[in-house]
Amino acid sequence: MQCLNLARTHIISRRSAVDSILRSYSWSSRSRKFLGIMENCASEQRQPRRKYETVLTVENMNPHIVKMEYAVRGPIVQRAIALEKELIQGAKKPFKDVIRCNIGDAHAMGQKPLTFLRQVIALCAYPALLNESNFPEDAKDRARRILSGCKNGSIGSYSESTGIDVIRGDAAKYIERRDGGIPSNQADIMLCAGASEGIRAVLKLLTAGEGKTRSGIMIPIPQYPLYSATIAEIDAIPVSYYMHEESGWSLQIPELKRAIDEARKHCKPVAMVVINPGNPTGQVLSRQNIEDVIRFCHKEDLFLMADEVYQDNVYAEGSQFHSFKKVLRELGDEFSNQELASFHSTSKGYMGECGQRGGYAELVNVDKGVQAMLYKLISAKLCPTVTGQAVMDVVVNPPREGEPSYENHMAERKEVLSNLALKAKLVADGFNAVEGVSCNPVMGAMYSFPQIHLPKKAIAIAKEKGMAPDAFYAFEFLEKAGVCVVPGSGFGQVEGTYHFRMTILPSVEKIKDVMERFTAFHTKFMEEYKD
Repeated sequence: MQCLNLARTHIISRRSAVDSILRSYSWSSRSRKFLGIMENCASEQRQPRRKYETVLTVENMNPHIVKMEYAVRGPIVQRAIALEKELIQGAKKPFKDVIRCNIGDAHAMGQKPLTFLRQVIALCAYPALLNESNFPEDAKDRARRILSGCKNGSIGSYSESTGIDVIRGDAAKYIERRDGGIPSNQADIMLCAGASEGIRAVLKLLTAGEGKTRSGIMIPIPQYPLYSATIAEIDAIPVSYYMHEESGWSLQIPELKRAIDEARKHCKPVAMVVINPGNPTGQVLSRQNIEDVIRFCHKEDLFLMADEVYQDNVYAEGSQFHSFKKVLRELGDEFSNQELASFHSTSKGYMGECGQRGGYAELVNVDKGVQAMLYKLISAKLCPTVTGQAVMDVVVNPPREGEPSYENHMAERKEVLSNLALKAKLVADGFNAVEGVSCNPVMGAMYSFPQIHLPKKAIAIAKEKGMAPDAFYAFEFLEKAGVCVVPGSGFGQVEGTYHFRMTILPSVEKIKDVMERFTAFHTKFMEEYKD
């Protein structure tokens, strides 16, 4: 004990003092060890603490993530959310509510879920309901079939990375019906968590090379920001081609040629993206335009990516959806080796099941070794959501004529699409009736993309604020009228032109309210900033 007391007394002494103590007393090895530990602790306490340095900062993180932008959920949406909270808290605004017209989220805008679709999903999620008499037999048949493809009969189990086989088979049959009997092989179909995940996977597959051999991806301008964001993330090169607004947002071959020739000076263009029907532009490509694009891609050795998630959304008289696969096959043997990936989704169409995250990609003329690599890539994510796959199955395998749910399902489908067609016309006509605004017909999809002819004074003030002129306009529209739209600069546009994207998803009554607010706002804006 005397030794331990001495250790406590001398623990902060220099080593020379400690050695003196050790020589003066007969220490056991255990006591010596204890004293050494105590001395080291005291020494560490005397040392100044090293300041912790943050490992991950915006400055040293992945620069490609920093570069990414996604305008649909950008700053203006955050401001809209803040305004909604302010209204709830009793703040006085020149509008009673915020109407969000920034994103294609049908159910959030009030669209009712389809009865048959939700019945099948409910049965899959809780199979005990299969014993209930208040569910139609065709819904039960679909649910049993889906569950038969799930491990242990549960949608809570993993599926194969490419999706449940029976659903891939149903997707192949759907494509065959859609394309007039042109064969589709389920081995060439992968289910995905929304079309977006399939698109991202294919883009990753296409990206290679360095410097002037780095992969370039041709994307339409205006474009859906998924493409520019993903291209930034994977460090590919965006190759912009401009759609022709004056001819209803068509694709002009001379412009495609200009874009690819310019790009070949600094990268290697390997693919071309086409969105049909268009987002954000709402066009539906003619068959002739599709043929021209396929010929261009074949001549220029480009992999073709056809984003066809709005294939059910066609409203304009005389317009018709033509799948790229169908047109490609009908062009004949000369194009039999043209590579194509096409995409579909449960989020759009008449379903609007955005949150369920269901979709598929079909691969056409893709090298089998490359296809195996793609399937390996997606295996790292285990599988797409199984509930989303089940929703996709209802889309590609809906009630058939003669089945109990057929008439009600078709009536609900028709109501959704008829309302969208009505709103498409209301919006385009409403914009074109306002001075300083022009809007092409909303032929399909879910969006209008009007051009606003801004006064020079407004443009100058926007630049003083460090904002794009159409962003300044959109923020003013939100603050003064309570309508949230997305500036055209978030999608890309011809230099010197200004647009915004507005969905047609709110109810007919809400759309009429939006157009009234727009007319009043735009008139005041143009008066305030007139040259």
